[in-house]
Amino acid sequence: MTFLTSKPLPRRTVLRGLGATITLPFLEAMLPAFSLRAGAATKRPHRFQTFYVPNGMAMEYWTPKGEGRAFELSPILEPLAPYRDQMLVLSGLKANWNYIHAGASGSFLTGTTRGGRNEVEIIADVSIDQLLGRRFARDTQLGSLELSMDAPANAGACTGNLSCAYTHTISWQSPTQPLPMEYNPRAVFEKLFGDSGSTERSAREKRLRQHKSILDSVSAKLAGIKRELGPQDQGKVDDYAESIRDVERRIQKAEEQSDLELPSFDQPQGVPPVFEDHLALMLDLQILALQSDLTRVISFMLSKEQSARPYPQIGVPEAHHPLSHHGDVPHLIAHMSKINRYHTELFAKYLAKLRATPDGDGSLLDNMTILYGSGISNSNAHSGDNLPLMVVGGGAGRLKGGQHLVYSDKPTMANLLVTLMDKLDVPVERLGGSTGRLPIDTLSGM
Repeated sequence: MTFLTSKPLPRRTVLRGLGATITLPFLEAMLPAFSLRAGAATKRPHRFQTFYVPNGMAMEYWTPKGEGRAFELSPILEPLAPYRDQMLVLSGLKANWNYIHAGASGSFLTGTTRGGRNEVEIIADVSIDQLLGRRFARDTQLGSLELSMDAPANAGACTGNLSCAYTHTISWQSPTQPLPMEYNPRAVFEKLFGDSGSTERSAREKRLRQHKSILDSVSAKLAGIKRELGPQDQGKVDDYAESIRDVERRIQKAEEQSDLELPSFDQPQGVPPVFEDHLALMLDLQILALQSDLTRVISFMLSKEQSARPYPQIGVPEAHHPLSHHGDVPHLIAHMSKINRYHTELFAKYLAKLRATPDGDGSLLDNMTILYGSGISNSNAHSGDNLPLMVVGGGAGRLKGGQHLVYSDKPTMANLLVTLMDKLDVPVERLGGSTGRLPIDTLSGM
């Protein structure tokens, strides 16, 4: 039975406690009773996310066979089979700025046609996540989240004698201000649920020392809210609260383990359990942020450009970046493809959680536009042609998935960025080096 009330719960219901701020997810009780009775359509928030993968792709294992709707998933894309109907695989697009690894990530969301000329000259353009964040910040607590699996490094030279800013971020607040990507789950958790209304940190630090959950400080208020809800909404609140508690518990356990005194030894890079546990926390935090509508824009780097992480857990002991320069040796390309496929397997697990998270009449995945891909195609040559790209999600009804679109006129990726801005109802005339809009709804015009 649907819970009806003539006085709906405010959409942005916030519970404040000691050092904590909890925003509830979308509930039926937040809709006016008349809209529920009449079955009126309610506009759902449309969310945007970037899921960036580094070091290019084994393109012969990425590119699907066939075009339009009659395409076959490639070996790398096979793990995404359950989401085929919400996938747009795009072939033939080229990077706007193709200067080894700097141009790959530096132009991915900006469409910039040039960068700096040395490690201290930093030039790009405003990235679309920041343009979207500025608009959506009217309705959300955070305009955007910028997250990564690697520590930020926005100083020094990393590639081609250019600033590390280009390889460590895809988000730019202005043409000269790259944004650091946060990689610490605790910092992300505090940004989402810590009390941001005061600069006083003593209460939060005391709570952290006592290892109490933030839910404890709002439990009475949460119980009071639940008494006013119907059974379905009560279940949603319980699931949401348990998700928060679970993530916080895992963060605390990770911190306890990191504080243990260990024998002195050279820790190998890419210890399998560390990477997967870290990734699971970061992705679950993103789902919590989206579910509670704390933000509608997330930029996530699975790894930075030039990442040397090995993947022994899938039979690839070689470091990723050196392996990407495979010299066209078949068995090395095959190893590279294993990393690429592993990344889509991890992405598929994230999509499964998004699909399982209710959002209005559908799921979070139904109301998201996710841009997945890399700023390099053939990694051995640092090629910026035919980038490996796909757009995933229901796009709040604005995307027509289940297609492989092949563009023969080599449009730039900036054209795709302009089109995505249209889909998210934040239209712009131009972005970076764009020359127009990219048709992604039909096969005409290609």
